[in-house]
Amino acid sequence: MNKLEKGDQFDVDALRKQVSDIEVRGEAGQEKPSDPTEINPYARQIAEQFRDGTRSPTIIIGQLRLLEFLALFAIALITYCFSPGDGGDSPLMRAGMAAIASALTVISLQLADTYTIPALRSKLRLIPRILVAWTIAFVLTTGLFVLLRGTTSPMVDAYIVWFAAGALFLAAERFLVAYGIRNWARNGIMERRAVIVGGGEPAKDLIRVLEQQADNDIRICGIFDDRGEKRSPIMVAGYPKLGTVAELVEFVRLTRIDMLIIALPLSAEARIYDLLKKLWVLPVDIRLAAHANRLRFRPRAYSHVGSVPMLDIFKKPIRDWDSVAKRGFDIFFTIVALALLWPIMVATAIAIKATSEGPVFFMQKRHGFNNEIINVFKFRSMYTNMADPTGKAAVTKGDPRVTRVGRFIRKTSIDELPQLFNVLRGDLSLVGPRPHAVLAQARDRAFGDVVEGYFARHRVKPGVTGWAQINGWRGEVDNDEKIKFRTAYDLYYIENWSLWFDLKILFLTPIRLLNTENAY
Repeated sequence: MNKLEKGDQFDVDALRKQVSDIEVRGEAGQEKPSDPTEINPYARQIAEQFRDGTRSPTIIIGQLRLLEFLALFAIALITYCFSPGDGGDSPLMRAGMAAIASALTVISLQLADTYTIPALRSKLRLIPRILVAWTIAFVLTTGLFVLLRGTTSPMVDAYIVWFAAGALFLAAERFLVAYGIRNWARNGIMERRAVIVGGGEPAKDLIRVLEQQADNDIRICGIFDDRGEKRSPIMVAGYPKLGTVAELVEFVRLTRIDMLIIALPLSAEARIYDLLKKLWVLPVDIRLAAHANRLRFRPRAYSHVGSVPMLDIFKKPIRDWDSVAKRGFDIFFTIVALALLWPIMVATAIAIKATSEGPVFFMQKRHGFNNEIINVFKFRSMYTNMADPTGKAAVTKGDPRVTRVGRFIRKTSIDELPQLFNVLRGDLSLVGPRPHAVLAQARDRAFGDVVEGYFARHRVKPGVTGWAQINGWRGEVDNDEKIKFRTAYDLYYIENWSLWFDLKILFLTPIRLLNTENAY
């Protein structure tokens, strides 16, 4: 954490760590996550408007870079195909030249600062800058090519056609992109949805500053504050106060919110800490507005919404391109797993059907991403008339509800294999915190009552296997320590996620499953 230039210090990293340690210490004073606060009808009506997700600006910009590279590459190849040439260059050399020119163009456009949402919204203002970037990339590439092999009249003609076609494409494409982004912004398809935490004058000042931003993509969905109407009016700068902070937790779980902006002065450290104890379990960015504070951090300590400085307290994990990469990882390795394991799955289905009455598969409701309820598939391991879809009564050693086949497939975790279909559906990831049954308990206490940070596990999509499982925290949860350690390992995974980490967990899973001590 950077120090303040003067005055007292406000250590955001220390505050973040203090909050994230809650699940180990088990502090009191926070409303139990297992008993969600019911939001008022008006807040629920507002939440219904924001159930659908939006398009991520980061993803859109990345897709645009790829589109422009491929389009310019294709234009170059098409130009070469219709050019007679002089026989001095091969198709491979032409393709290499096209690739270099296209890559240099994308780099030049990046350096010219044309891959930002405000720049993409502009129809004509940045066209000269875009054409200059294309010209620089074209001249560098063709100049290098001419130095290496020389040129003739037919090639000069091809270069002129290539340059003109590329320039025309970029101008027309950027004009259409600007039209599309403006249309998406008006229709709410591409926006960042924010909730203001804390009302009164600080919230009013923040909203006014945000509204003054040019090309603002922030949609304020409401205000939440615990204080009464005297200090926090029900309407602030035209936006309604929708409820308390406890209600905000449930509101975010019903909607697709991108960020929470805390509108409190840095001096209110104790109140900020109390807010974060309730809010850090949510899968959203949490930022502290710093525009009105006299104390100043070094520039790199801030992120910005437009020109409004913010201090990042928590960031949404596995976001944007990370989420795309993880989804691709899931689909690829799930298909590989199904190709390898289908004989085992077919044999298991036959064994279940032949040894006990009832369906082959068992479906159970569990907590998924953002605390949503999902239906998880398993091979049936219990007698049908003794099954427990709620998961409230955990399976114990020698449990009479489990069939003979069920004991084996539970020991070996074969009963979990149908969850690969959940991965293809998008309900689960291959690797992540294991989804627990909605009513799962540890000695008659809901997991959320045992561990205050328990629902922070749901900031990412749950997984078929996970960091906690390969470290031995699987099977029956018969005491508080087991769920505390399981949650601690899950939170470590979330904070340290990478594709390499997923790959490590995935390949260690078959080895660690040989330890069946706690699986029955």
